[in-house]
Amino acid sequence: MKQIYTKLPISVALLTCIVCALGFGLIALWVSDQQVWHFDHKIITAIGQLESPFMTRLMKCFTIIGSGLPVVIIILIAMFVLYSVLGHRRELLFLAVAVLGSVLLNTVLKMLFRRARPEINRIIEANGYSFPSGHSMTAFSMYAALTFLLWKHVPSRIGRILLVLLSSLLIVTIGTSRIYLGVHYPSDVVGGYFMSGCWMAACIWFYQRYEERMLPLRTKSTA
Repeated sequence: MKQIYTKLPISVALLTCIVCALGFGLIALWVSDQQVWHFDHKIITAIGQLESPFMTRLMKCFTIIGSGLPVVIIILIAMFVLYSVLGHRRELLFLAVAVLGSVLLNTVLKMLFRRARPEINRIIEANGYSFPSGHSMTAFSMYAALTFLLWKHVPSRIGRILLVLLSSLLIVTIGTSRIYLGVHYPSDVVGGYFMSGCWMAACIWFYQRYEERMLPLRTKSTA
């Protein structure tokens, strides 16, 4: 019974990786064939109706959180806590690979698809290609990785639920901010979520496979 329990998360991670890869492939096909315009236009119109000075300031704050220096600061703080407070070392490598790999993957995909950014309702300026959204991919990978690493250290079910809700809220809001500010299409954000979901599931799968293989060695060394 114990063997089934330890292998279940790995099976779920692998299945999630496959489902997210298929989801990204479908979005990418729609983008390449220009069949996604109705979907994008409908969501852009709905989000545009929320525009106000307060909402614009709020969305700018969230878009800042999902890029550049704030991301670096969050990762450095997380690494300090993992290493100095919780005494983890392998988790540092997992977090670095998850986030940096997501950034590199986003760069490659942008160069591959070369989708121009939207020109309507542009509130801020942004450079580079549009698909998939780099902010969405970085936010998803970073907060999903942190949630995965911190999960076992949260003792209560309510605490774990709050951890997941907070991470999900940050991921969704950062992605929404890119649509609101007019620098990404909704399909850019959804595609970014799918690709990061695929990447994170793959990272978790490899990490847990490694942990399973190393467990007997650690048991022998402590015996």
